[in-house]
Amino acid sequence: MVKKDSKSKTREDVFKARFSRHFEELKWLYNELYDNSSMFAELCYQMRRYYGERDEALKESDADREQRPDWYKQNDMLGMMLYIDNFAGTIKGVEEKLAYLEACNVNYVHLMPFLDTVEGRSDGGYAVADFRKVQEKLGTMEDLAHLTASCHKKGINVCMDFVMNHTSEDHEWAKRARQGDGEYMSRYFFFDNYDIPAMYEKTVPQVFPTTAPGNFTWLPDAGHFVMTSFYPYQWDLNYKNPRVFNEMMYNFLFLANQGIDIIRIDAVPYIWKELNTQCRNLPQVHTIVRMMRMICEIVCPGVLLLGEVVMEPEKVVPYFGAVEKPECHMLYNVTTMATTWHTVATRDVRLLKKQLDIVNSLPKEYVFLNYLRCHDDIGWGLDYGTLMREGIGERPHKKYLNDFFQGYTEGSVSRGELYNADPVTGDARFCGTTASMCGIEKAGFEGDSEAMERAIRFDVTLHAYMFMQSGIPVLYSGDEIGQVNDYTYKEDPNKAADSRYLHRGPMRWELAARVKDPDTVEGKLFPRLKRLEEIRKGEKAFVCNADTWTIETWDPSVLCIGRHYEGETIIGLFNFSEFDKTAWINESEEEYEELITGADMQPRGVNIPAYGFYYLKKKS
Repeated sequence: MVKKDSKSKTREDVFKARFSRHFEELKWLYNELYDNSSMFAELCYQMRRYYGERDEALKESDADREQRPDWYKQNDMLGMMLYIDNFAGTIKGVEEKLAYLEACNVNYVHLMPFLDTVEGRSDGGYAVADFRKVQEKLGTMEDLAHLTASCHKKGINVCMDFVMNHTSEDHEWAKRARQGDGEYMSRYFFFDNYDIPAMYEKTVPQVFPTTAPGNFTWLPDAGHFVMTSFYPYQWDLNYKNPRVFNEMMYNFLFLANQGIDIIRIDAVPYIWKELNTQCRNLPQVHTIVRMMRMICEIVCPGVLLLGEVVMEPEKVVPYFGAVEKPECHMLYNVTTMATTWHTVATRDVRLLKKQLDIVNSLPKEYVFLNYLRCHDDIGWGLDYGTLMREGIGERPHKKYLNDFFQGYTEGSVSRGELYNADPVTGDARFCGTTASMCGIEKAGFEGDSEAMERAIRFDVTLHAYMFMQSGIPVLYSGDEIGQVNDYTYKEDPNKAADSRYLHRGPMRWELAARVKDPDTVEGKLFPRLKRLEEIRKGEKAFVCNADTWTIETWDPSVLCIGRHYEGETIIGLFNFSEFDKTAWINESEEEYEELITGADMQPRGVNIPAYGFYYLKKKS
């Protein structure tokens, strides 16, 4: 009994030390935002409560990660995004597939939205009806906690989405607000006439101008307008109300206590709304995220915050916060992803090289998540200022990119569909899997074995390039076996209007079973990607804080990236062209080893096959 009391006392001391470390700043920020000491006192009480409810194994993990704050910045981190139902049917099904994830070298799995939603009004799970309930078809909260514990035993981290900008109109708060309950109406943005909404509309951009125009929805039964930045069934939360912040933080901590390691904050820039602004990236957003970071460090310091901020890297930097006052641990490298596909379509690496130079110039403390494809569409948010200086206009270039990836342009092998196309502005986003965009779908349909080899080679090259970027690489489930577009979504009335389901098809396990057959697409792709993953894990130059830079190749189709850490140097060469190329990098007179083949090579005039790549490591 004495031993238990001693341990309990130690845990209490740990909490008090963390709380004391952050108390003054947290109190100051909270009162600056809300000037409500009683609500702050309630928040502090609830933090202590959720800490007390936190599982002992999670507390031990927290303590270990506090001692190793850079644990997630190592070269062994590899993520995979997946939908539970598409991947394995249920949460229990995912647990049964952990051996497969291990075979993929994945130690960070992002479970796409799985909280309770209403079919047909879910926006892919981003319209949450209950933050403490799993979709019944997927399982229960108990299943989730069991899965995370099983993942932790295998060294796999679990990520989930926390949709804090809005709730579903089917959430209990929204139902009460709709009935005229003032307490719950104050948790959203309700207006009994259009005067104030009209003022908002003058300055606030539309997210989906074609499929969900405007930022407000009229509710005939309630006799009010409600703010809906995304879709009419997603009601924006009013974070000027401290009750909203507190309750959402309690939801956040409840989910963290289920064993979640990484919490992706959805649509971060939108959280705070102010009249006569764009309601994006306002200072109060950073106050909220900073408070979330401190709440994490007090209650569950082993949990990471991943911010979804869809802007170019130099503009997302504020969401990392300052070194002494950090906000998000990690952010998505969205613009580099879009610029990568621009490079595929143009066979010109110059814009991508500039983009990588910007990322490489940022402090090494900043960690980006890099990816080729994800659950979402590709928006062509490129550096049009630079392109304009090359005589490339924004509207015609977007049209060229969308035509190219739909396969309409001569020389294109891509297949896919547009999303949210606007005939007035000419703007549109693109949907398709990595494999389909690389030509695997087209080659398979046409039975062209030579084209298939070329498409697989390019798919591998793009992944090899992604692994060379500064940050953590993340795969989209199915990409490891070259899964192509799934057009059956058109047969489902709840999905047919949303072309993003084109690349959200179910995992083809019958194809995954062929990864050891070298005569199949899967058997040619999977082992090569696995080899890349093993190289990345085995070479310390791939750690997040390595020096990373681009090297001139004197060929617009060839990108060269260098990495250096603790005396070890690796150079990556990537050919974005369908023709063999020579890169005149003149990097060194020393000998290098090509890591895939083991061959000796000198990094000067390097001949690179069409859509091919090399990893060159300087010999010691």
